[in-house]
Amino acid sequence: MPSFALETLAALRRARDLIDRDYAGSLDLEAMAPEAGYSRYHFARIFAGAYGETPRAYLTRRRIERAKNLLRTANLSVTEVCFLVGFESLGSFGTLFRRLVGQSPSAYRATSLATGAAPPIPGCVVLMWTRPTDAGPQR
Repeated sequence: MPSFALETLAALRRARDLIDRDYAGSLDLEAMAPEAGYSRYHFARIFAGAYGETPRAYLTRRRIERAKNLLRTANLSVTEVCFLVGFESLGSFGTLFRRLVGQSPSAYRATSLATGAAPPIPGCVVLMWTRPTDAGPQR
């Protein structure tokens, strides 16, 4: 594994934190690279070297992790979950979910409920809780 300067790792961590925080938004290299202070191609190269996956792969994995959580705990349709976690197409969401998890989102939910997962949170509560507001950051 290549060694990275502490400044480089701190810059990459800022970009990774941006992905973790804003995973549901429209993130691409143009949005991530400035957070780290690098050009987009240099950023993609050093991010992959430091974390073992490209920024896009990391973003996709975060979205799928969040989707798994929502499918287990919220009473939302697969389509609602798809759009809540930042995917723009139900087809690509289903394909990526199946590739990374090994089963479809619906099958994952059914398996989860069959194994005694906690009862789902009503979808209206999830949507209300995650709804963006124009009030600005709460302190």
